[in-house]
Amino acid sequence: MAFGKLIGLKGLTYQGGGTMLAWLINRIAGLAILIFVGLHVVAGYMTQQGFASDLGIGINKIYEAWYFQLFVIFFVLFHTIHGLRVILLDFWPQFLKYQREALWLQWFIIIPIYALTAYIMISAALSGG
Repeated sequence: MAFGKLIGLKGLTYQGGGTMLAWLINRIAGLAILIFVGLHVVAGYMTQQGFASDLGIGINKIYEAWYFQLFVIFFVLFHTIHGLRVILLDFWPQFLKYQREALWLQWFIIIPIYALTAYIMISAALSGG
């Protein structure tokens, strides 16, 4: 028993709530970052060694697109801030009762930073810079 609930197959189903959605987005973000970095290393290797360099250049062109970078920046920012929230709650378990408030604070930090970053990136992309 964990926190008075039975763990089993029911623990794998979506229970609802913001914290579980944040957990899911964090897992997706971590996987996306892992795939991005892995493909980036493979593309760099292919380009440098001349082995399938056209494929490596094609992958790099996708990475350089501003709309792709918007996704990467969101995933990195979310994964970072969410990880910091989890670390703080792990170090100070007495704050676990304020998990919902911590989640709101997480979003209040992420949204303005990401909005400003997206605005700058889109402005630069549309102006040709």
